[in-house]
Amino acid sequence: MHQPIVAVIGASQTRAEDPDYHDAIRLGRLLAGAGYAVASGGYGGLMEAVSAGAAEAGGRVIGVTAPTVFPGRPGANAHVTDERPAATITERIQDLLSISDALVALPGSLGTLTELVVAWNIAFVAPFSSRQPMPIVTVGQTWAELVTLLTERLVTDGDLVQCVANVDEAAAAVQQHVTIRQNPV
Repeated sequence: MHQPIVAVIGASQTRAEDPDYHDAIRLGRLLAGAGYAVASGGYGGLMEAVSAGAAEAGGRVIGVTAPTVFPGRPGANAHVTDERPAATITERIQDLLSISDALVALPGSLGTLTELVVAWNIAFVAPFSSRQPMPIVTVGQTWAELVTLLTERLVTDGDLVQCVANVDEAAAAVQQHVTIRQNPV
């Protein structure tokens, strides 16, 4: 059975006392509990929170790290079960997206925006080579506003990004678009 992988991107500096951190834990639990593996950048903040939630639910946790880009970071967070080091930030993003069946963007900053835009562009060009676009889900008002702005200003397909209000809706959106196939008995 192929276990679908959901990439979760988000801020690396979010602290445990922040509500977004607890939301990321919940998302990890929801995704792993539904049978998905969870992949992230593998470091701290929301990446660590989603990893913790997935691990608590018994899920597989993949961290696509970039040790040469972030030499000051001690390595993948303690919840990662499968670390995939990449040499550059570009390779890190490419690897994270290439192994994933869907992407969820939690609140973040410039790095999260970069990952989101790359995923969106890959989804946009997928039909040119007869491929299905990867489902992309964003959580929160900031991403909804940015997706609307970019759709209008860049004249692109905003329907490729599903904007939702919370992690429960994000998990439901993933389940709607990415089916887990069970082995026949």
